[in-house]
This record gives sequence, C-alpha cells and structure tokens, in this order.
Amino acid sequence: MIQSFIEEWGIDIWEAIIQTFQMLSISLSISVVIGLPLGVLLVLTRPGKSLDNTYLHGALNVIINIIRSIPFIILLFFILPFTKLIVGTSIGVTGVIVPLVVYTAPYIARLMESSLLEVDKGVIEAYEAMGIRTKDIIWNVMIREARSSIVLGLTIATIGLIGATAMAGLVGAGGLGDLAYRYGHLRYEVDVMYVTVVLLIILVQGLQSLGNYLAAKLKKD
Repeated sequence: MIQSFIEEWGIDIWEAIIQTFQMLSISLSISVVIGLPLGVLLVLTRPGKSLDNTYLHGALNVIINIIRSIPFIILLFFILPFTKLIVGTSIGVTGVIVPLVVYTAPYIARLMESSLLEVDKGVIEAYEAMGIRTKDIIWNVMIREARSSIVLGLTIATIGLIGATAMAGLVGAGGLGDLAYRYGHLRYEVDVMYVTVVLLIILVQGLQSLGNYLAAKLKKD
C-alpha cells in the first residue's frame, strides 16, 4: 500500500516540498532584510531614545498594526494588483512571494522590537555615556544581548510563514498547501491530505527544535 502510494504521489509530494521550501526561504530572507532594520528603527525612534521621533514612530506603529490585523488570505487578494506590478504575476511561487513578505516583515519587525526592548537599559546607558556611536551600540550591544530572543522570535515568524505558504496553495501558489487543497480536498484523496499534514507537522517541529537549540546555545555564550 505504501509502495503504491509513493509510486502514485511521490513525485507530486516531492515537488510540493521543494516549492514550499522555495517560498519559505525566499520570502523569509527578504522579510528579515526588511523586518530587522524596521524593528531597530521602532526602538530608536521611541520617546527618549537616540533617534526620538514621535511622528515617525507613530506612523510605523500604525502601518505595522494595520498590516498585522489583516488575515493573510485576505491580504493575498487585496494586494493582487501590487503583486502583479512588482513581479508580473499573481500565481505560482513567484506570485506569492510579495504577499508573504508584506505579511511577514511587519511581524518580524515587531518581534525584533520586543527583543531589543528586553536589553538592560543600564548596559545601553553605560555605553552611551562612554560616547559610543549609536550604530555600534545597536550591533555590538543591543543585538548581541538580545540574540537569543531574536532567534526565538525568528523561529516563531518562520512557523507562521509556513502556515501562510500552506494557505497560499488556495490560489495556486504551489507547495504542500496547494497539493492538499487540489487533491486532498477537491478530489477527496484523503491519503494525500494526511501526508501533507504530517509533513507540515514534522517541518514545524523540526524548525522549533532547531530554534530552541540555537537560542539556548546563544544564551550560554
């Protein structure tokens, strides 16, 4: 039974796994590049911080909160014109990268902000008193002190992104979500549905375990 299932669905499942990892790796990389600096900016523009700017901080907060309040599946359809403008298509792996980034980057920014705010204020003030430049304090003090929390935050964001890639399958983005929807749901191939669910569980558990291990290791160093 297992052998026949592999012969019938093995190639489709393998292609779906590859597509899921493509969506995950590309969108996560871009989201981190956008989200981490945005998180730092959220911290530095707070009242009393080195780049104190009430208007900029307020605007960033509003934009991030608005995006985060929109469910991914609605966001996916809402920004279709923008997606087509940027990448020229709204289907397949390429067509879902833009909405995945728009959905994930603000989340990472908020997690980054939370992690950096956990850093002991006394340590930061001591470096500021010594005349250390802000950018050096950010990279050599704040991020270093918060790196364990940042890793955990990125792990949470990655797991949320996996769920978003699965939902993206509803619009033909490919991946495990698309396979589960087209065959497991529309064609009542229950075995395919079960296998995709198990694969997603394994992926999530593996990433969470890896994130926990790295965070614990960084905390000890």
